[in-house]
Amino acid sequence: MKIDTRAGRRTAAIVRPARLGIAALLLAAVPTAAQTGVEVVRVVSRAVERQVKLPGEFQPYMAVPIFAKVSGFVRDVRVDRGSAVKRGQLLATLEAPEMQAQIIEAESKAQALELQRAEAEAKLAAAQSTYERLKAASATPGVVAENDVILAQKTVEAAQSLVRSYENSIKAAQAQAQAVKELGQYLQIRAPFEGIITERNVHPGALVGPGAGSTPLLRLHQISRLRLVVAVPEALVGGIVKSARVPFTVAAYPGETFYGVVSLVAHDLDERTRSMAVELDVRNADLRLGAGMYPEVQWPVRRPQPSLLVPPTSIVTTTERTFVIRVNNGVAQWVNVGRGARVGDLVEVFGPLKDGEIIVRRGTDEIRDGARVTVQPGRG
Repeated sequence: MKIDTRAGRRTAAIVRPARLGIAALLLAAVPTAAQTGVEVVRVVSRAVERQVKLPGEFQPYMAVPIFAKVSGFVRDVRVDRGSAVKRGQLLATLEAPEMQAQIIEAESKAQALELQRAEAEAKLAAAQSTYERLKAASATPGVVAENDVILAQKTVEAAQSLVRSYENSIKAAQAQAQAVKELGQYLQIRAPFEGIITERNVHPGALVGPGAGSTPLLRLHQISRLRLVVAVPEALVGGIVKSARVPFTVAAYPGETFYGVVSLVAHDLDERTRSMAVELDVRNADLRLGAGMYPEVQWPVRRPQPSLLVPPTSIVTTTERTFVIRVNNGVAQWVNVGRGARVGDLVEVFGPLKDGEIIVRRGTDEIRDGARVTVQPGRG
């Protein structure tokens, strides 16, 4: 039997082009990594102002424990806990009988010295008169011995020294009497400034005296003006603005907002907490707020420069790095960033990015650094 080889060759010639066309169609239908489509967004730059909640503590603007400067018995106390007092107001009176005796003794000593001085002055006058007569008589030779004139002169000088000594002693006695009298003024205890008595520890008849280790008679706080001390974390100290008006709330008045003004900045970090103490000046004329309260401060955070913001889905975090994927001329570039605070629907980032640059909206480490990507139509 004879096979027609020409027919077989014609059939093979027809089948080969058909196979090549199908293969080309299959290759065109398979997407390549170089043509990965991505959805993109632009980096946004704008000034960011936000608030963080920080705890604070109220302290009195001025506070002082009141002690007795001199020893004595309490005669009366004219104030009690919660009393509002004015500057110079009498708070308590002490009595010290021995102090009056000291004053009388010092005055008596001064009077006795004055009598002695008067006697010394009389002796000085007599010695001066004797000396002058002898000196006048010595002008005639042989009438008065020269030695008698010298003795008379020395007697005058001694009398003058005695008078000066009594004068100095009188001044010392008078000064001592005056010092005791001035010390007696401290038997009346007065308020050093306007404020509220927050503590009373004595009653009439108690023996009190000076001493830093003893219990104070009273404790006075000025709370019509308060210091609100806030420990600002190290990361936020760059945004401290002096004279800024800062809101805060207290548990005693829910739903009500108060305000303080930044007045003092420590400019020094606490080594343990890594925070800086900042004082706010709070007016409290109605005395609704009190020292020792712990308000919640809505601390404003302001960056000195505009912040870069991206969607949170654009940030990729692995065990090795945190980055966003920048698209530059169709090439994916991993850009290391630091994550900041959340601002609305965006997140603050820090890194080598610029305003308006294009990044992948939904970042993933499956999009490798250096891979070619295409922006999906209608996006970006």
